[in-house]
Amino acid sequence: MDPACRPVGSAAAHERGRVVCFNAAAARITQLAPERALGAPIDRALPLEDLEGRRWWALTDPYGGLATRRGQPERNLLLPGGREVLVSASYVRTHPTGPVRRLVVTLRGTEARRRTERSHAELIATVAHELRSPLTSVKGFTATLLAKWERFTDDQKRLMLETVDADANRVTRLIAELLDISRIDSGRLEVRRQPVDIATAVGRHVQALTANGQDPARFLVSVSRPLPDLWADPDKIDQILGNLLENAVRHGEGTVTIGVSPHEKGTAVTVSDEGPGIPEESMARVFTRFWRGSKRGGTGLGLYIVKGIVEAHGGTITVGRGPGGGAEFRFILPVSAPAYLTQ
Repeated sequence: MDPACRPVGSAAAHERGRVVCFNAAAARITQLAPERALGAPIDRALPLEDLEGRRWWALTDPYGGLATRRGQPERNLLLPGGREVLVSASYVRTHPTGPVRRLVVTLRGTEARRRTERSHAELIATVAHELRSPLTSVKGFTATLLAKWERFTDDQKRLMLETVDADANRVTRLIAELLDISRIDSGRLEVRRQPVDIATAVGRHVQALTANGQDPARFLVSVSRPLPDLWADPDKIDQILGNLLENAVRHGEGTVTIGVSPHEKGTAVTVSDEGPGIPEESMARVFTRFWRGSKRGGTGLGLYIVKGIVEAHGGTITVGRGPGGGAEFRFILPVSAPAYLTQ
C-alpha cells in the first residue's frame, strides 16, 4: 500500500536518521506539515517524550543500541504541547545484526482507544448498576427466609421466593447480554442455521405476551404468503422478536402490528406501534449501546444486540416512523442455505 494512503501515520528515516517519508496521516496526527519533516533528523521531526518527560529517542537509541533489536513496541508518548500519540518503531537491517538501514515509525491517534475505554467503562458501570438491585434483593430475601423461616406463612414464603426467582432470571439475562456483546464485538457470534417458520415464531411470542396479561386485541399479525424458505438460528430469531415486541409493548401505545412478508432479498419483518415514536434526532443512536427510549428501564443493550444478530445472519435492520405514528422496526433476513451446505 502507498504510505500516503495508509489509515495510520507512517514516517521513515534512512540510515543516517533523516526523514525520507512522512505520510498524510502522520501529518494529521502530529499537526506537522510533511515538507517540514522531510529531510529533518527524526528526533527533531518527532520530538517524542515518554509520560515521565524523558526524550524517547535518547532512551531507545535506534541506531546505536543493541544490534539484535528489531524495534519498539507500541507506547503512549507525548508530542510538544502534551498531545498524546501511540508510537511503535521497526528497525530494518540488511542482515540480522547489521546496522539499521531504515527506521519506520508508526503513529496512531489516541481518540479511538479512548472511545473504546469510555465504552468499556460505561458498560462496567451499567452492569454494576443493573446487578446491584437484583442481587441486593436476592440477598435480602434469602437472609430473611433463613433467619425467620418459621415466622412466615406459606403464601409469604412463596411471594419472596417468586421475587428471588424473578431477580435471578434478571441477572441471568444480563449475563447473557454481556456474552452476546462480547461475541458481537469480537466477530465470534455463531449462527446455527436451521429451518425457521418465522410466522409461527411471531405467533408464539404474541401468545406469550397475552398469557402474561397483555390484551390480545392489542396485537395485529399480518403474514403475506408464500414466504421464502428461511434458514436461520431459531434461538437468535426468538431473541430478535422478543426484544422488538417487548419494546413495542413497553414503550409504545395502541396496536402493535407485526408484518411478515417476502422481500426481494429474503424475508422482511416489521414491528410497529402507535406510540409517540422515536425523535428524529435519536434515530441514528437507536442501535448503539446504552440507548434508551423516553421511559427508563432495561440496560439499553437490547437493540445493539438485535442489530448484531441480524447482521450476523447477513441481514439489515432499520428504524423509522410507522403508519400509526409510532416507532417501526424492520429487519430483512436474506435467503441462505443450511450450515452443512456452506461449510
